This record gives sequence, structure tokens and C-alpha cells, in this order.
Amino acid sequence: MAETLDPLSPTVNISPRIGILQKLRTRFGRNVPINRNNSEGYVEFGEFRVERPGIKKVGTFAGVFCPVVLSMFSALVFIRMGYLVGNAGLLVTLAQFAVAYLIVLFTVTSICAISTNGAVEGGGVYFMLSRTLGPEFGGAIGTLFFFANVVSSALCISACTEALVENFGTNGYLVGESGGIPDSWWYRFLYRSVLNAVGLGVSLAGASLFARTSLAIWVTMLVCLASAFLSFFITSPAQIEKPDSNHLINTTYLNYTGLSVSTLASNMYPQYGRDYTTASGQLVDFASVLGVLFTGVTGVMAGANMSGELKHPSRSIPRGTLAALLFTAASYAALSLLTAATCSRELLQNNYVYLLPINVWPPFIAVGMIVATFSAALSNLIGASRVLEALAKDDIFGFLLRPMVSRSGNPVLAVVVSWALVQVGVAADSLNAIAQVNSVLFMTSYFAINLACLGLELASAPNFRPTFRQFSWATSLAGLCGSAALMFSLRALYAAGGALAAAGLVLALHLLSPAAAEPKWGSLSQALIFHQVRKYLLLLDPRREHVKFWRPQMLLLVASPRQSAPLIDFVNDQKKGGLFVLGHVRVGRLDGAGDPLAEEHQYWLKLIDHLKVKAFVELCLAESVRSGAAHLARLSGLGAMKPDTVMLGFWDDAQPRDFFREPESPYRTELFDAGGGAFPARRAGAARLPPAEYVRILSDVLCVNKNVCICRHFHLLDMAAVERKSPRLKYIDVWLVDLLAPSREEAFSVRGLFALQLAAVVRSARGWQHLQLRVHTTRHEASLTVGSGDSPAPDGPPLQQRLEELLKLLRINATTHIISDWPKLDLSRWSDTDEDLYQRVPATYLKTVNSIVRERCEQGTAVTFVQLSAPPREADELCEQYLQVLDEFTKDLSPTILVRGLKSVTSTSL
Repeated sequence: MAETLDPLSPTVNISPRIGILQKLRTRFGRNVPINRNNSEGYVEFGEFRVERPGIKKVGTFAGVFCPVVLSMFSALVFIRMGYLVGNAGLLVTLAQFAVAYLIVLFTVTSICAISTNGAVEGGGVYFMLSRTLGPEFGGAIGTLFFFANVVSSALCISACTEALVENFGTNGYLVGESGGIPDSWWYRFLYRSVLNAVGLGVSLAGASLFARTSLAIWVTMLVCLASAFLSFFITSPAQIEKPDSNHLINTTYLNYTGLSVSTLASNMYPQYGRDYTTASGQLVDFASVLGVLFTGVTGVMAGANMSGELKHPSRSIPRGTLAALLFTAASYAALSLLTAATCSRELLQNNYVYLLPINVWPPFIAVGMIVATFSAALSNLIGASRVLEALAKDDIFGFLLRPMVSRSGNPVLAVVVSWALVQVGVAADSLNAIAQVNSVLFMTSYFAINLACLGLELASAPNFRPTFRQFSWATSLAGLCGSAALMFSLRALYAAGGALAAAGLVLALHLLSPAAAEPKWGSLSQALIFHQVRKYLLLLDPRREHVKFWRPQMLLLVASPRQSAPLIDFVNDQKKGGLFVLGHVRVGRLDGAGDPLAEEHQYWLKLIDHLKVKAFVELCLAESVRSGAAHLARLSGLGAMKPDTVMLGFWDDAQPRDFFREPESPYRTELFDAGGGAFPARRAGAARLPPAEYVRILSDVLCVNKNVCICRHFHLLDMAAVERKSPRLKYIDVWLVDLLAPSREEAFSVRGLFALQLAAVVRSARGWQHLQLRVHTTRHEASLTVGSGDSPAPDGPPLQQRLEELLKLLRINATTHIISDWPKLDLSRWSDTDEDLYQRVPATYLKTVNSIVRERCEQGTAVTFVQLSAPPREADELCEQYLQVLDEFTKDLSPTILVRGLKSVTSTSL
């Protein structure tokens, strides 16, 4: 046998006469890993799956067409056609079939599109949904689909039991008055249990055995169905005896007229009666008829459920399913028409197995009833076990389903669990009651399939290229809307329960499922999000920005998250629904050996999950920290979503703290300790960034018109104390005073208003709203000497009144404080460009200012905002002096942000 490589299912078939390992190594090499324990009947060899010799697969006719036809006929074709036509009438019945088949046809086109877009493995519909919608949605719908198969199996077993009792029970059609099997609720439960046990035995023998016998079962059923059609033309009018199980009417005999125009006319329109199979004889309505009818089209997924046993699932599923759909639709339409033309309404409403007594040889129908229902029950039981095993293989429910995975190719434990649940389902007394639940569960699955295909089409994913072309977004949308409408019109309460169950499962799997935590395959939601985000980013025009709708867009430069965890947490609160980017620079260059930041990027993504912050990550490889910071400041973001404020830690020699390892730290974790540890922390006494490079980073940021914030002492910030409203934290302080140019007008400048806006944004964040905002400024005008005291106030309203009016206009709730003892600093002989500016700032001035601010901080300040003076531009020695000034100014304060704003961010107009 020649080797074959299926492009849709990368499987190499190798003759059993040739040693499989020798053949593999000859073709692919000796170093490719081999996994012999694949339960699908394959040997995994590198990226290929090699079919094991001796593992037999089935084709389209036996593996798809026959199971689908048998599952769709199930209990409907021989046992419930009278129920449908007798209550709903011919026209409504045909209309219901048309609607049901239209929805199923749209769903089948979606199944065909998905199944021909790649390799389909075991699990059938669940496999398609999970690989398209992701583990959360796929797992939730797969779980409901599993229960749908379980309920459907219970439905078919109940129908098979009904067929046995009607034929072989007391006064049964095949035994007459001579006796037969006893009939009561307990006896029927016993018969169902025996049939379920037989199904268990066959399922344990293997699904491939059932697939190979399905051809013989289908031929048998076809002969029985043909006899039913012939009987309508051959059997003469007669009086048909009502079944013993019908206690609603006293009439013993019911009228079979044969082909008659008057009978057809009388059966055209609805006339709902009572269901004699229910204990109380419930009144039949449109929804109950539709619920029973829909069970005749739910078996359309039986072929997809057998995907693990098919030779070419991507080819067989579309062809076999569509052919079965056409065959069953023609059969149902013909059977409905002939039934309405030959049987009185009383016969149809009071004898659901009317096909048996009017048949030319009644055992034909008896065999057809039993074969159709039992084979459908078996098909659904096997399908349920395969879905359950697929859920276990994908680790959707973690350890709960792990024992369901089988290495032998037949999931024994999954079959046993499915059988046990079917056993619970067969305890229901009425077949029609089970049908309602069964229909809702299957329609939920149809809804999900159409949703998956619609999403793939709308997402315009380049890799969505199914070979089946007879579908479009319109067919998927029609199937989706039709499934939803039919589900809620059928049984709104059941539909709402199914929707809530699906939503609950999605949420639970998102939070708890191991597969969701580390997804192994793509998710349609990500493709749709990408598609929408790209569209709206293009609509977000930076030329139309307005200050009224400004929000913080932060780039936080971080050397090591181990030492910056509280700061990262704080900035996450400060962003107020804006953009938050974590930036990191690694010094180095590309060496041609791959991306040196790829592995580190994964750790940063884990960091975001661990800290629960809403941030993006930007890593930069550059020859210097300054160069990398400039790249990040200029290029971070996309389109109109770009950071306008750059934040970074303070340049000092503070003792480094590792918040990921400290026992009492709320950020403690071992996630980043494996393999030598990620995010190496700076050791005490280790070389720091040169002062000149640090200061020039600030200058570069200001040069590209970005705001700058320097953050200090944030290792002291206790976010937990803020959120629990600790009484020792009362205030957020804002100091609208420039350290090197103290002025009463600073509070009304762009720089001052930017700091005020940031403080107001922090206070509005959840967890910070209980803190009081305090605004501090000074009365000084241009000062001439170093000392204490106030300069004369100019003409106009008092400073405090002006400040309060400003806060009122800005809708900021804060208290104002005028600092009268702020020392004066003589700047009349200097400008910002003088080289002696930072060197000549008196130490006494810095100590006095620091003591004033520190005194306020000790009253219970959580965070302090102060003004940042302009950094020097040239000499290296000035950079060091500049940092010394900032160090003395902010020494021993509460967590402090030095702010230098360049952009107007406040608005007083509508």
C-alpha cells in the first residue's frame, strides 16, 4: 500500500507489512519524537499523525449517512407521525417540518464549513466548537451537547419500550389476547433498563462495530419503511382497535379509510386533542407538537459524532449529512401526506402506532420500530461518550473528567458514565415530555454552531478557507436566529434554563478550567475582538481629540517589577479608564539568534495576570537605557491610543525590596522564581543608572511633548490599607508650588492644573474616594531674598478665594491651604539655563521646604503630588546637582509624585 498524506488531516497511512518505526524514520528522520499512546488510533510522529496498522475506519455511507438517517428517524417515523398529523393537521405539520429542516439545513451548512476547514478528530461537534469558540464557550456548549445526546438516548429507549409493549404486551398487536409481556410503570422501567444495558454492552464492544452494522440496520429499516408506504395503497378500509394504554376514550375501534379526498380534507387543519400517553391526558398544543417533531431532525449530528471512526471526516461529514437530510425530508413529507389521506383524526390522536395494524404484514413495522429506536439510542449513547471523552482530553473540567480518557481507543469509563445518566433519564414517564427537553438542548447546540460559523466569517480570518462553499454569513445568521426563536417559542422556560446553564458554564470554565488558563488552540472571540478593535482604532482620529474628553494615558517605565509592584498597582488605579503601558528596556542588540525578548515577554504577561492590572506590555532592546526609553516614549501605543504621560521611579539609593518574596507582601508569588527567577532585582550597592543618563531621559520625554511624573517612596504605599479605609490614611495632597520658582500664580498654570487633575483622578478611583483632597500653594510673587514672610499681595481677589473659585469651576471637591511660612528664594539673578542654578539653591531652603511638606504628610497623607522643576539640558555635573535637589526636597515624605505637565487637561466649558 502506498503512503498517502491527507492535506486536511495530516495522517500518513502505512502498510502493516512494513515496520512502522523503520518507515517513519526513513521518511522523516531519526530524531523526531514519537508518541505511541494516542487513543485515536494514531501514532503521533512530530507534526504528523500516523494511522496505526490494523485500525479500521469507515466511509461516508456507513459512517455518516446511515447513522444520521437512523438517528433522525428514531422515534418519530414509526411511533409519532400520528401524534403530529392528528393534532396539528397536514398543513401545520408540513410547515413545521419546513421550518425545522430549514434551520437544520442552515446548521448543516455551518457544520460542513467548519468541518472542511481543517482536520476533524474525535468529539465531533464539540471538537469543532471548541477549536473555533475556544475552551470556555466550546466546553460549555459541548457539555450541553453531551447532555442532549444523553436525553436523546433516553428518549429513543423510551420509544423502543413503547414499541415493545404495543406489540408484545397484553393484547399487543403481535400476540393478541393470548398474553404477552406484563405492562406497568415498573415493568416499563425494567424494559428500558434492559435495553439500556444492551446498549452499554454494544458500546463497550466499540463504536466501529456499530458503524459497520449500521448499514445492515439501515437496510432493515428501509424495508420496513417501504412496507409502510405500500400498505397505504394496498390495505383496505378497516376498523382499528385502540391500544390498551389509551384510557381517555371509551370507543374500542377507530376508522381507517384508505386513500380518501374527504379524509385528507378533514386532516388539513389543526385540531388539538389530549395525549393519552401522559398520566393526566395533557392537552396538546402547537409547542408540544413542534417539540416532538423536532426530535426527528436532531439526529443530524450523528455523523459528526463519529468523526473519530471516519477515514476522511472532512470529506465524509458534509456529503453524508446532506444526503441523509434530503432522504429523511422526502420520507417525512411523503409519510405525512399519506397519513393525512388515509387515517381519520380519531385514529391518529388515539393510536400513535397506527402504522402497525394497517401494514400488509405487521411484523415489518414492529421490527422497524425497534430497530430505528434502539439504533438511534445506541448512536446517541456512543456520541455522548465520545463527547465526554473529548472534554476530558482537553482538560476542560480538570481532574473531574481525567479518568475518562482511554488509551485503548474505546473510552470505557465515559461509556459507563453516559449509560448511568441515560438510566436516570429513562425514569421519565412520558416520551413526549422527554422530547421537549431534548429539542431545547439540541437547538442550543445548533445556535452555537451557527454562531461559530458566523463569527469565523465576520472575523475574516485568513485561515478560514473551507472547501465547502455553499454557505455564507447570511445562512449562519438565519440558522442562529431561527434556532433562538424556535427554542424560546417552543418552551420559553426550558430555553431560559438552557441559556442560563450555558452562561453559567462559560463563566465557571473561564474562572476555573485548566484549559482556559492555558489555551492550546485559538479562540474566535480573540479574532472578533481584533477585528472590532482594528475598526474602532481607525475611527479614533487623533486630530479630533478635545480636552473635555481627556483621560490619563500612562507609560510606566519599570526596571524590575519585583521592586515596583505597589507603583504598578497604583498607576492602574490612576489611569481612570485610560491607557496603561508597562515599558521595560533591556540593554543589548540583536545577534541573529532569535528574539531575545520573546521569553521575557511571557513573564510580563503573567505579571499582568498576577497583579490583576489592565495594562499592555512594551519591551525594548536598545544599546542604552536612554535610547530605549526614548523609543518607548515615542512609539508606544497605536493610532490615537498613545501615552501622553511617562512615569518612572526615582533615582536614589534606597534599599531594594522584593515584593514577590517578602512573607507579608500582598504581591507574594512563586510564579517568577522558577528557572533561576525572572525579573532580577537590583542588589543593594549595585551600579545605578548614571545621573546624566537618568536626567536626559526626562529631557527626552519633555522634548517629544510628553508629561513627566517621577515617583518616589511607593514601596511605602499600602494599597490594602487604602482600600479598607484605614483611619491613618486621610488625605491626598497637592502642592501647587514650583520648588525653584515659588509663585502664587503656579496654581493657575498648565503645570499646576495638570498635577491637580491627576490628584482628582486618583481620588475618583474606586477605593480612594473616602480620602480628602487638599490643595496647597503659597502667596509669593517674585522673591528677592532668602528668608521667611509674605510678599505684598497684588490688587484683586484674595488668593484663597481665587483658588476656591477655580476648584468650583473644575468641579473638584477639595480644601485649600495657603502656606504663609514657605521660604522665599531669590531668583532675580538666574534663569533656568544658568549653570549655577541648582548648585546655588541653599541647603537651608531645601530642608525648610521638606520639613513643611513632611509635617503635612505626617497628618495622614496617602499620596503627595508636587511640582517638578525643569531638568538641566547640558552639563553632566548639573544633572547630579539637580537630582540632589530633588532628593533633599522629597526625603522622608509619603509616597510622592513629582509632576511636570505640558498639556492642558482641564475644561470648564460644556
